[in-house]
Amino acid sequence: MTLNIKSSADCRWDCLAIGEVMLRLDPEWGRVRTTRHFRVSEGGGEYNVTRALTKVFGMRTAVVTALVDSEIGHLVEDLVMTGGVDLRYVTWVPHDGIGLESRVGLNFTEKGFGIRPALGVSDRANTAVSQLKPGDVDWHRIFADDGVRWLHTGGIFAALSETTAQVALEAMQAARENGTIVSYDLNYRPSLWKPRGGKARAVAVNRSLAPYVDVMIGNEEDFTAALGFEVPDLDREITDIDPSAFKAMIASVLDVFPDLAVVATTLRNAKSAGFNDWGAILHADGVFHESRLRPDMEIHDRVGGGDGFASGMIWALLDGRSFEEAVEIGAAHGALAMTTPGDTSMVTKAEVLRAVAARGARVVR
Repeated sequence: MTLNIKSSADCRWDCLAIGEVMLRLDPEWGRVRTTRHFRVSEGGGEYNVTRALTKVFGMRTAVVTALVDSEIGHLVEDLVMTGGVDLRYVTWVPHDGIGLESRVGLNFTEKGFGIRPALGVSDRANTAVSQLKPGDVDWHRIFADDGVRWLHTGGIFAALSETTAQVALEAMQAARENGTIVSYDLNYRPSLWKPRGGKARAVAVNRSLAPYVDVMIGNEEDFTAALGFEVPDLDREITDIDPSAFKAMIASVLDVFPDLAVVATTLRNAKSAGFNDWGAILHADGVFHESRLRPDMEIHDRVGGGDGFASGMIWALLDGRSFEEAVEIGAAHGALAMTTPGDTSMVTKAEVLRAVAARGARVVR
């Protein structure tokens, strides 16, 4: 299947994200349990993609989310405004004074070091966005009146509550009806699905949404735990990356969901918190495209690498580039995103394009 992407001249937005934007509280090189200070930034699986599309690649983006009308909610607003993502579709929820009815989500994140892996500790129950329900958002205004070339959402948003999965479905249907490309990052989070039925529920929800997806994204855990497919002969703890196993998994996905135009997976072998093998595979039009594999890539902060891949790939496709270029650009941007702190990308388009071809890290003068 070919991606028929609408012209930028016909749309207000190049990309729209639907998802939660949280505050990330980062003890930097310390630990959550012992730190006395945190670095504060914003982040969210779906939002990170649009922020990078704006800040790195210069595209027009917006986010559909919900925030509490409190000082904390407006801190998130200020951070998102700095990121350049438009907030006109945000649902503002009244503050009850103590966050009993609705609140802003918090994500405490440790970088990890050596044999100690990165650690994410979520404090996000009963957030404003988790209470979005069908009918709360005017999708006709967004997709028909304003116009959107690409919609990005994923399994984190769908996992927040029963109603957010329904909102995702409502949005994806409206997008497809108006000719908008839909990408979906499976982004499996066990902590989110645990109170809602675990892996079985994740598979059921994600499979119900898959028929409305054009571009499916994930890593091997996402495709196995969140969509119910297996990677043959893959020991995720100790194996070297074997692209043939991932290709077999993608083929299985396409057997069940043949209408997917693109299936893309990141490849990561976490040898330690600081050194990973990294690459990606993209399937489209019956052909597998593999990025260059970066062995023993040094990691500063691994959170956001998958979102970096997704945003780089999406930009390349919106820019009219080939699938082969898209997987290389996505992998390069994901790699660069992991060289800086925080969920969001801090690099430039020029750095991404230079990294696609670079074979080293000589000083740029």
